Amino acid sequence: MRILVTRPQPSAAATAARLKAMGHQTVVLPVMEATHQPHAALDALAHRHSAIAVTSAEVFRALAPYKAQLAPHLQTTVYCVGPATAQAARQMGFQSVVTGSGTGVSLARIAANASTGLTDGLVYLAGWPRSPSFEAGLQAAGIACHTAETYRMSAIAHAPEAVEQLLQPPIPDLVLLYSHETARHFFALLSPQTAHRMSGMRLLCLSQHVANAIPHGFGPVSIAAEPSEEALLALL
Repeated sequence: MRILVTRPQPSAAATAARLKAMGHQTVVLPVMEATHQPHAALDALAHRHSAIAVTSAEVFRALAPYKAQLAPHLQTTVYCVGPATAQAARQMGFQSVVTGSGTGVSLARIAANASTGLTDGLVYLAGWPRSPSFEAGLQAAGIACHTAETYRMSAIAHAPEAVEQLLQPPIPDLVLLYSHETARHFFALLSPQTAHRMSGMRLLCLSQHVANAIPHGFGPVSIAAEPSEEALLALL
């Protein structure tokens, strides 16, 4: 199949390589890009805290040049939203990693169950934009949270002619959509002519929240059984 990959780099390249190894053709069109703000994380970690929470592996990409500064924190428990983020935490050198099932709601529930050990609260190394579900769950559980925006995602200003060139026939058989904002900005990039050509293309979404950003008239839409790339690619 010919598959359109819309996630940010370097994740887009990793997904494309994985798809090629499975025998598929890929078209890579990163829709969003990250601006890293690592000093916000380092400043937050300087305050007293019982644990760290992370809901995206992008945080560890932002902190990669600062491994020496992270050394005093590598024994601190890190609550990670899912397996990919947990793997990135371990690669960074963190020794105590707790892995959630892929959502902020589930991660907040895990933290709430361990709240007696979180007397000094959590440092949440977050991105923007983000779902409020994790922070809301912590607040409901009475867990103090110091949020540090470690990166910000913004739409890439692709030239219309570049998008048209990339998406000219043969159009992809399907597109992979990993986030609500990516989906929203992807459809905004399409000219009316391209949107019409792609209106019947399969759309594979990481979650229902991602699918909610798809405009009327596109589809069919399939949603991963859980918010992981493994579950998304299982829909192929």
